[in-house]
Amino acid sequence: MRWLKYIEEGLIVVLMAAMTLLTFVQVVARYVFNDSFVWVMEATGIMFAWLIFIGMSYGVRVGAHIGVDALVKSLGARAARNVASVAAALCIVYALIVAFGGYQYVYKMYSIGILMQDIPIESWIPRMVLPIGFLLLAFRFAQVLWRLLSGQDGQLLGDEAEDALRHREEASFEEVKK
Repeated sequence: MRWLKYIEEGLIVVLMAAMTLLTFVQVVARYVFNDSFVWVMEATGIMFAWLIFIGMSYGVRVGAHIGVDALVKSLGARAARNVASVAAALCIVYALIVAFGGYQYVYKMYSIGILMQDIPIESWIPRMVLPIGFLLLAFRFAQVLWRLLSGQDGQLLGDEAEDALRHREEASFEEVKK
């Protein structure tokens, strides 16, 4: 599913770049030209919401979410895998429940037909990120669960200590190369 990976990463890059550009333009317009665009604040808020909901599934995919795992690390490999599998299954259930709730919310917004405050589009359109984001999150947790159950290397949480040591080794290696 490389195409999903590229869409996910592409959306994150585009959203961050667009938010930065719009905010910069707004600051220049306000402080240099003493004018502003009313819709920029709402647009960046929408983009930020999309960034968060797409970013949470990205975090699961790359193992960047942090958590307290001291107890799990003290277990044996098999027990730790079982605990991680149960946790992944619970995360899938949670994500599906919130996705369903998000769908109901978006459907109500669609039924009512409310427009955004500053942008002339119906408010259900940007809020579609709720069910989309949580369905994507459930899919990413399902991938982790599959890797755990099939005996592949699967993990729910990032390991900050391991990452710090790896970055330190890479920095030391770069200094030696110079």
